Amino acid sequence: MDSGINHLRPWETEEAVWRRLVNRVRAGRELAPASWPNGAQCAMALSFDCDHETFELGMGKSAIGRLGWGEFGRRRGVPRILAVLARHDVKASFFVPAVSALIDPGALEPIIGDGHEIGVHGWIHENTSLLDQDTERELLLRSRDTLERLTGTPPIGHRAAHWDLSENTIALVAEAGFSYDSSMMADDGCYELLSDGNPTGLVEIPVDWVRDDAVYLLFNRDPATRPWTPPADVFDIFKREFDMAFEEGGVCQLVFHPFVIGYRSRIWILDHLIEHAKTRGNVWFATHAELADWVRANG
Repeated sequence: MDSGINHLRPWETEEAVWRRLVNRVRAGRELAPASWPNGAQCAMALSFDCDHETFELGMGKSAIGRLGWGEFGRRRGVPRILAVLARHDVKASFFVPAVSALIDPGALEPIIGDGHEIGVHGWIHENTSLLDQDTERELLLRSRDTLERLTGTPPIGHRAAHWDLSENTIALVAEAGFSYDSSMMADDGCYELLSDGNPTGLVEIPVDWVRDDAVYLLFNRDPATRPWTPPADVFDIFKREFDMAFEEGGVCQLVFHPFVIGYRSRIWILDHLIEHAKTRGNVWFATHAELADWVRANG
């Protein structure tokens, strides 16, 4: 889609164009509460993107082996994650492409049964930035309504697949009545999103590649990526993210994928992170929905 920027000679782009692009979606007021529930020192928000088979399907591909790899996330990754969360009595948020949910609706039941949140993560893990506005709106509403039908609860959280947004995404998410988005990276604490300079009412719970397991541990042939960071080093990075959030009294938000973190040699990262957080002191483990509600009311 043409943004108006001069791709070959960006320095020749007119000021009105680059200002429009920059101001289309920006961070608004900071939503940093003076306190956390029950006197907690900081908040920890764990999330799991259940791409499963749609990691392959959403790229327009259908390699049998890679579909099976995605299925591993549902068959083994999610149960191992749920076991760790249950052992520590911690609630989390699971972002699910609608097609992932339709492939095996029963797989949502243990997630919901354990009290975790289900959020929208695209229709088929499509790249939102490539969609025209009408198509994006239709897929967003279809995804929302499908998850509501399958779970019995309307989802209030949105996360764009690949964290790729079009210039219309945030306005459409607000229009569709979501409470929060979790796709942007303008801060490591929560803030309100602006669209064309106007407050949207949406809370942003920001993500970042630094706090995503796939950046360090995902294998991919095309585009070619290889796991380059040992699990112990990934744990150390995430631990340091938490420790500074704890010192600042802020939020530590992390993103995991069941078909990445769910292996026997990696699931301990999640287990030890929760253990470490609890040893530091009083930490509020919140779903993204709970976090959005708290910072909106107390920010």
